[in-house]
Amino acid sequence: MWQTLTRWYHQWGSPRYFFQYSGVLLPWLWPLAVLTLVVGVVWGLAFAPADYQQGNSYRIIFIHVPAASAALLGYIAMGVAGLVGLVWRMKMADIMIKAIAPFGAVLAAIALITGAIWGKPTWGTYWVWDARLTSMLLMLFLYLGVFALMNAIPDPRQAGRAASLLSVVGVINVVIVKYSVEWWQSLHQGSTLKVVGESAMPSEMLAPLLISMLGIYLFFACTVLMRARTEIMVRERKSQWLREVLR
Repeated sequence: MWQTLTRWYHQWGSPRYFFQYSGVLLPWLWPLAVLTLVVGVVWGLAFAPADYQQGNSYRIIFIHVPAASAALLGYIAMGVAGLVGLVWRMKMADIMIKAIAPFGAVLAAIALITGAIWGKPTWGTYWVWDARLTSMLLMLFLYLGVFALMNAIPDPRQAGRAASLLSVVGVINVVIVKYSVEWWQSLHQGSTLKVVGESAMPSEMLAPLLISMLGIYLFFACTVLMRARTEIMVRERKSQWLREVLR
């Protein structure tokens, strides 16, 4: 088991292996991602029942929660890649950080915008300096900071180390975003989904939400794979193996 995991880890850490097999995965992942995301969002926005307290205004949850959840998971993935890059100096770690950061920032921005739209009818204002909102805004800035570092420093190795360090340190903020509602008095509602215990949402609302979340995760994966492949082509453009693959 351990040998299999080690082999898998080193294979996917190779730009050549990653480029070849991600090219096999993408034609299957893209249709699945689009279909899942469309089904979940349309089901939630058009066919799920209205909430007994918030009416139809709650429906933005089918965009807000998947975007926020994917932004958190994306930053965790970036932090793991940063740790790998700092400890083992693996090429693909820097590439993955550069691939994740832009779309992660987009998802964080979508989460903030949709949260503000949802907050107006719920709280009476678009923005409050709430612990959850403030820490989510900080996550957006961290994503933008990582993206800026990767593109501002000419030397890819130095850029990778700087971005890796910020990625690892920024994972602390992921924990703050997750538990801010429990740690501080907050206007933001508690977790919609629970890993342990029964969810407070009825199944007719929960099902489209879970499908929407799966769809955005798959869409995020497709975007990251495509950006990583583009970055590999830039970095490995003089490699013989890349010329052979692209023939």
